[in-house]
Amino acid sequence: MSIRSIIIGTGSCVPKRVVTNKEMESLVDTSDEWIRTRTGILQRHISNDRETNSYLATQSARKALDMASVLPQDLDLIIVGTMTPDMPMPSVACLVQNELGAKKAAAFDLYAACTSFLYALSVADKFIRFAPDMKVLVIGSEVLSRVINWKDRNTCVLFGDGAGAAVITGTKEDRGILSTHLHADGSLGELLILKGLDVDLPPGHSTLEKGQQYIQMQGREVFKHAVKAMETAAREALEANKWNEDDVDHLFSHQANVRIINFLGERLRLSQEKIFINVHKYGNTSAASIPICLDEANRTGILIPGHRILMVAFGGGFTWGSVAMCW
Repeated sequence: MSIRSIIIGTGSCVPKRVVTNKEMESLVDTSDEWIRTRTGILQRHISNDRETNSYLATQSARKALDMASVLPQDLDLIIVGTMTPDMPMPSVACLVQNELGAKKAAAFDLYAACTSFLYALSVADKFIRFAPDMKVLVIGSEVLSRVINWKDRNTCVLFGDGAGAAVITGTKEDRGILSTHLHADGSLGELLILKGLDVDLPPGHSTLEKGQQYIQMQGREVFKHAVKAMETAAREALEANKWNEDDVDHLFSHQANVRIINFLGERLRLSQEKIFINVHKYGNTSAASIPICLDEANRTGILIPGHRILMVAFGGGFTWGSVAMCW
C-alpha cells in the first residue's frame, strides 16, 4: 500500500480581544446589519502588540504538538503560510522553530495569501510521500489587522487575526491526504492587492497615510472569481478521487464570506450540515481560516476517522486550490 500523509494533531489560537460589529460602528461608517447581511460576520479577534504573528503561530503549534504527542525536537520541517509576517527576515517559521526549541527542523514561510495553508499542506504531503517518517508542522497564521485601512469600511469589517496548525506524518493506513490541486493567475492580481514592499512604493508614513500599504480589494470582481475558481478546484478533487457530491462528509472552505461559502455549497449540491462555517466568529483570517476550522471541528468531535473531507480556498495573487482527504 502506498504512503499517505495524515494529520495527527491540530491546534489554533486567536487573540483575546473580540471586536463586535457594534464596536465597528464606532470606528467606521457601517452598521451591524450591513456587515451581517453581506458577510455573515458578527465579530472578529484583533491582536495587541504582544500577540504577534509568530506568537499566535507558536501557541497553535504547541496545541497541535500536544494532541499529536510529538515533541518539538522530533519535528523535521516547519512550514508557515502567511502574508503578514512579523518581519521579512527571519521568517515566522524560524521564529516559531526557536520558540518551540525544534532544533532539528528546517523552517520556511510560504506566501500564497488565503490559499497558503493548502499550498503548505501540499508541500508537506510531497515531502512525506518520499520520507514517511518525517514529522511536519504546517501552520496558517495572520495578523491582518496590521494591514487594514480602518477608514475603509469595505475592507476593515472583513478581517480578523488568528492561527491554526496541523502536525503531519506518514501512514500506510487507508486514509490521509488523497490529492492536492493548486492553481494561480497573476494577471488578476490588481483586484486584491497589498503593496507593502513594492519597489516603486517604499515603506513610509506618506504611503501609509494614503492607504497604499493596506489591503485594497475590488469586492464584486473578487467574489465572482472566487466562487468560480473554488468550484472548479472542488470538482477537480472530486473527479481525481472518483467522488460524487454525496461522498463528501465535510466541506472546509476558506472563511471569507458566508455568501461565498453557501453559494459554493449550493453549486456542489451539499446539504447545509456538511458545510463548516465559523466566519461569524472570526471573520476572514486568510491563511489561518481552514486550519482554525479543522481544529474546531476536530476538538468538538465533528470529525470522525473515515470521514471524507474537501478543503477549498481562494486568495490574492490570484491563488486557489483544493485538498481531498480521508480523516
